[in-house]
Amino acid sequence: MADGRFVTYETLHEGRIARIWLNRPDARNAQNYGLLGELDEAFLRAEADDDVRVVILGGLGPAFSAGHDLGTPERLAENEAMLAATDRRGTEERWLREFEHYFENTRRWRDLRKITIAQVHGYCISAGLMLAWCCDLICASDDAVFVDVVGARQGICGVEYFAHPWELGPRKAKELLLTGDSIDADEAYRLGMVNKVFARDVVEEETLNLATRIAEVPSFAALLIKESVNQTQDAQGFHTALKACFSIHQANRAHWGEVTKGAADVGTPEFGVSGERRPIRQAERSSSGL
Repeated sequence: MADGRFVTYETLHEGRIARIWLNRPDARNAQNYGLLGELDEAFLRAEADDDVRVVILGGLGPAFSAGHDLGTPERLAENEAMLAATDRRGTEERWLREFEHYFENTRRWRDLRKITIAQVHGYCISAGLMLAWCCDLICASDDAVFVDVVGARQGICGVEYFAHPWELGPRKAKELLLTGDSIDADEAYRLGMVNKVFARDVVEEETLNLATRIAEVPSFAALLIKESVNQTQDAQGFHTALKACFSIHQANRAHWGEVTKGAADVGTPEFGVSGERRPIRQAERSSSGL
């Protein structure tokens, strides 16, 4: 197993399966730029390895990923270094930085020349969804929780890789973004967002079993199956919609920057966004949540 600071990489089954672990368990695998850089290197390493047929992405510790890192010491240091390295400021700086690290990375991983499987357990919050959604298949543990809280907590219209309508359906996407409510693994399976649901104590084993089965498919046939489905989605407007919604996301942040006079790029209590970290509530069929 090769260990980076934030990501580990190993190969299994005579090199036919690569497994990548997000390795910031103390931060619930929150995604700072260092983690995303190492993750990109790991994906590209697997893509360049002719022996690898399937790539599994999982998270160490109690959660798959708590989303973007919003304030650990590592993230704050990264922000200072990035600002010091450029003369760009304001919306221009943020737009280009987030396009590279959040949008373009995720889009590229979605089109990786290997079959990818997300192994999700515990919380998968906001940008955690981006990492799961860019994979070809998702295996979830029975304790997995999927939620995007940025609308309810930050006054932002969803994360940068806006696949919500495609993964959840239009109406469910609106409901979950407007309320900040979550769905569990069984509901995600019912919606077609998740492929398999396993007990927490066997999700690693069963995900590896599924990967082993898929690794038996001839590599070119597997690639063309993936390409056929992805190109069908793109012909339906998926990629164009992603780019458009990234621009809308940046407009949303610029709005908050303007109304807060540069104090924040998310909503604040003064403008009706509490930012309060209330317990995540599960969306229920027969409950309004009040």
